[in-house]
Amino acid sequence: MYSAQLLDYFQNPRNPGEVLEADATAEIENPACGDVLRLTLKIRSGRVAEIRFKAKGCVPSMACASALTELVAGRTLDETRALKSDTLIAAVGGLPPASNHAAQLALDALSAALRQVKA
Repeated sequence: MYSAQLLDYFQNPRNPGEVLEADATAEIENPACGDVLRLTLKIRSGRVAEIRFKAKGCVPSMACASALTELVAGRTLDETRALKSDTLIAAVGGLPPASNHAAQLALDALSAALRQVKA
């Protein structure tokens, strides 16, 4: 049902927790399923210097949040804003169609956080 990559991101989450003195924070809830994702970011010299997540929800939502942090860490703000769901879904080895909301939740939280960043 789930790919080995997705299960690895779920069982061995990357960058869990919160960034201290974050430059941006966003918490998004998917009203349809109740999953909640909180992202905190530190921005330095126009790049995502640090990103962490806290998630409550299904296995795919937690895995997508974990993968998202790896995909954007160190990237420029423009590169981060350009991240698409296909890239995130590929990073976790694919999602069952009923779980595509997990990637969208992660991207919505990232977008909300990036709206708080100047530049």
